[in-house]
Amino acid sequence: MSGLFASYTTALARSGAFDEMFAPGHRARESYGHVAQALAELSLADVKARGGLMARSFLNRGVTFDFAGEERPFPLDIVPRVIAADEWDVLERGVAQRVRALEAFLNDVYGPMKVVSDGVVPRKLITTSAHFHRAVHGFDPAGGVRVHVSGIDVIRDAAGTFRVLEDNVRVPSGVSYVLENRRAMAKGLPEVMGQQPIRPVEEYPRRLLSALRKTAPSGVLDPTVVVLTPGVFNSAYFEHTLLAGLMGVELVEGRDLICRGNHVFMRTTAGERRVDVIYKRIDDEFLDPLHFRADSMLGCPGLVNAARAGGVTIANAVGNGVADDKLIYTYLPDLIRYYLGEEPVIANVDTFRLEDKASLEEVLDRLDELVVKPVDGSGGKGLVIGPDASRAELAQLRARLIEDPRGWIAQPVLQLSTVPTMGGEKFGPRHVDLRPFAVNDGDDVWVLPGGLTRVALKEGSLIVNSSQGGGSKDTWVLSSPQTDGPAAGVEEHAQANAGGVPVGGPKPAPPVRESVSVWPVESNWRDNHAQKQQQQ
Repeated sequence: MSGLFASYTTALARSGAFDEMFAPGHRARESYGHVAQALAELSLADVKARGGLMARSFLNRGVTFDFAGEERPFPLDIVPRVIAADEWDVLERGVAQRVRALEAFLNDVYGPMKVVSDGVVPRKLITTSAHFHRAVHGFDPAGGVRVHVSGIDVIRDAAGTFRVLEDNVRVPSGVSYVLENRRAMAKGLPEVMGQQPIRPVEEYPRRLLSALRKTAPSGVLDPTVVVLTPGVFNSAYFEHTLLAGLMGVELVEGRDLICRGNHVFMRTTAGERRVDVIYKRIDDEFLDPLHFRADSMLGCPGLVNAARAGGVTIANAVGNGVADDKLIYTYLPDLIRYYLGEEPVIANVDTFRLEDKASLEEVLDRLDELVVKPVDGSGGKGLVIGPDASRAELAQLRARLIEDPRGWIAQPVLQLSTVPTMGGEKFGPRHVDLRPFAVNDGDDVWVLPGGLTRVALKEGSLIVNSSQGGGSKDTWVLSSPQTDGPAAGVEEHAQANAGGVPVGGPKPAPPVRESVSVWPVESNWRDNHAQKQQQQ
């Protein structure tokens, strides 16, 4: 263990980041006690062998990702990201609050626009968004829900404070890796999974299907749900097939659908069958060639008209992208107060709006210190990290900001929190973020306990996106007695999530050996953390 973590403290000090596993003094946090104990008993050969098993299990199940034109097994590291129950309570409440505010905002901007008339958000900001679609203005979606599924990206800063980095309510992806990571981790740290009260994640498909059925058009007693995919060449096609299979619904492409009389039907070998709910996994611009891109072969003509007429529910709703605009993100704290009458549970990252002349001038003076992002970007595309950029890149960026300040935001460079990650012959601190997924059925917002932890595999890198070469970690949310009862779901979790690894029921936690110089558990960390949170 000591060899695997050689120089970890030194590398962590260089990064200046909050480490999820280790408290100051190189002591394992309470939530990581079992993980630290298990890793202390593994050699480098053990870690590599288990990593190989996890990678092969991904290959066997087709859990791959297209990177630079090459299909690779999705990188999964052996060290999980562990979230204590009290910390998860904050994240869960904050994500649900955010989804409710975004739902209210979308209903408003495609309706009366009171948020504009009341002076909370400028009209021009909304109408100039690339994803504000006038084709769906003025109608209420069947089922009354626009944000069925969301992925809210969260980071922890150097002070250990959670902050929302961005909102994803168009076509959030990545939940399949949450489900598959848990299965694969049965080969990574099975002994720890049998000891800790980890909340299971396999409930997600059932929750999603229930929400989709609940928001079907009125009068439909037994709604037919389908998953609409762009096809096999889409990088997230594995996720589309997995979710359709786990929900027990049809996976369709645009060519399988036909619109008639403001209803949607799918072609089957037994004839046409009416479709009531479409869980779309394609961008709005390709959904309906009658209203958006006329050259699109991915969607189906007439879908928007059918949705406007109440003949079909489209999830997520067309036009949600205006809420993903990173300029709208800067207004979310105000929108939470405006629509919900609450203070934000999780704060935003400090952000410059470049439409403001003074802010633009300050950003131009500090380009080499800031992170600059396009407001409609995703997957890390277009992002420029000032300290890492060349003079030529900064000069080019300066010209683009002056030409189109509406198209960009700027933020300070944040040292995202780190988790030990295997690199070469030892573990090193690597930066991570977290994407919790939420399902909204119109009455309740349910947040999947965990979410996708993405990790920057390159030392020092802050780019965690899988499309940019990042990997992932299984995210373990520890249950509390108030959540799952005294046994905290250990046996249930082992059976549901361990992928068939036999576990004979809850096992007593092994004592942390104080004779080992590596990281005794910091037993009072939660109390200290709770006090800090209250003080903040």
